[in-house]
Amino acid sequence: MSEAGESEAPAPQNTERSPRRGMCAAVLCLEAITIGLTTPVMITIADVSVGTALFVGLGLAVVCLLLAGMLRASWAYAAGYAVQVAALALGFVIPLMFLLGGIFAALWATADHLGRKIEREKAAAWAAYRAENP
Repeated sequence: MSEAGESEAPAPQNTERSPRRGMCAAVLCLEAITIGLTTPVMITIADVSVGTALFVGLGLAVVCLLLAGMLRASWAYAAGYAVQVAALALGFVIPLMFLLGGIFAALWATADHLGRKIEREKAAAWAAYRAENP
């Protein structure tokens, strides 16, 4: 509070959402569901032991969800690409994951690329606006 007894206004915060982060988080959340559902498939069809299937399937699904929440950090996008490689590698156990992993890898790369492009163009548009309206 100030000396006059008035409360100070809070500092303005950046409430603008990152399109890149939103799109990439959506891909990771959907991928978590898909990878999580590979667990029973690994157990029943691929004859993977229960412990290994739970560790790999559910573990990778949890990593996807945690990573979706960590996308404010730039390193998380590189980790997202590592998750895509791991999803593709599941194809050696469940051949259909080559297809599904490829689809999610394409979605991830597209979300990352388009999100970066949108953020660049938005920043350029704001810079032009501020230059015209000082």
